[in-house]
Amino acid sequence: MSTAANAPGRPISVEADPAALGFDPTRLARVDEHFRRYVDDGRLAGWQTVVARRGQIVHASEYGMADEEAGLPVEADTRWRIYSMTKPITSVAALMLWERGALELTDPISRWLPAFAEPRVYLKGSSTAPLTMPSPEPIRVWHLLTHTAGLTYGFHHAHPVDELYRARGFEWGVPAGFDLAACVDAWAEMPLVHTPGTEWNYSHATDVLGRLVEVVSGQSLDTFLQTEILDPLGMTSTGFVSDDPSRTAALYALGPGRKRVRADAMGEPFLRPPTWLSGGGGMVSTAADYHRFVQMLARGGELDGVRLLGSRTVAYMGRNHLPGGQDLEQVGRPLFAEMPFHGVGFGLGVSVVLDPSAYRTLSSVGEMAWGGAASTAFWVDPVEEVTALFLTQLLPSSAHPIRSQMRSLVYQALVD
Repeated sequence: MSTAANAPGRPISVEADPAALGFDPTRLARVDEHFRRYVDDGRLAGWQTVVARRGQIVHASEYGMADEEAGLPVEADTRWRIYSMTKPITSVAALMLWERGALELTDPISRWLPAFAEPRVYLKGSSTAPLTMPSPEPIRVWHLLTHTAGLTYGFHHAHPVDELYRARGFEWGVPAGFDLAACVDAWAEMPLVHTPGTEWNYSHATDVLGRLVEVVSGQSLDTFLQTEILDPLGMTSTGFVSDDPSRTAALYALGPGRKRVRADAMGEPFLRPPTWLSGGGGMVSTAADYHRFVQMLARGGELDGVRLLGSRTVAYMGRNHLPGGQDLEQVGRPLFAEMPFHGVGFGLGVSVVLDPSAYRTLSSVGEMAWGGAASTAFWVDPVEEVTALFLTQLLPSSAHPIRSQMRSLVYQALVD
């Protein structure tokens, strides 16, 4: 159970003696020692970490600047753009509707989104003259949850269909004036990269899932998430717009010569009400808030007496749902994603570790995780009962090996 330090609306802080929960405090201090160097040598402006075991926080720290140019330090309640760490939240929303019998994972999404009634699959040709065929398989709900729908992202720059997305105004944004419904209709007009259910391609699938949540529930996505997930969990500073722009970290990106530069043009949309609600990457959160979401997953769908999902649903969410039980290296297209592909499968909205040896990273079988484009990350280890959260604001997430290093630093400190 959460203590007062981790109660809803409170800044994050340590709750338990690390040694009592199997951590060597001296070795755990290496987390901060290592990542301080990232700030001191200019790779990051600032960061925040949270590590917990068996539901109790054993390490919580922040370092550096939230806004270097303005001289604003990272605080315990700094707001961060979590980008694709929005995806697990939207996925939980869809699974809540599934538990209520409002939809089936095998249902064609055209039942609610008629624009997808006759999807076509790319065969060959350029983006200006693609040859396509009718899809032999409809896009189903589980395809959206697993990124096997055949949709894509314009920023991949890996396939002619990606170029089609960019030509329509979908790269790191959407066409001016588009709401979520208009985006979904536009994506439905473009060919699929592959037949649904046959491959894994990181995509706007979770954005389409967010629209599905709207139509099935009869509520806007922000309203459903607020009333069904954020409010019940006490996630008071999480949403599609920062509740306090003055406490929101600046966004940075790698520029020429791998020098860090401000990326205000990409960061500012999170500081005002959006024209479209991106269930795949549009939310802002704090360490305290997102830690509560992570703990809900770690506890099998329940936190502080509030149950969002059944324990069996969370366990099912954390199984590998890729075709043939394969890993991402075998069925995933070689492009940008939030983690390595070897030894990792994909569940319903989260990655799933299948083989830590192939993953080449300290971890456990069954670990659920994901991250965001600005180098944020979380994981839930059901074997060691460990959760971890790393928050910063640097695009792209592949800039530095933060995620693998964070895992090594956490697990090398676990000595029981």
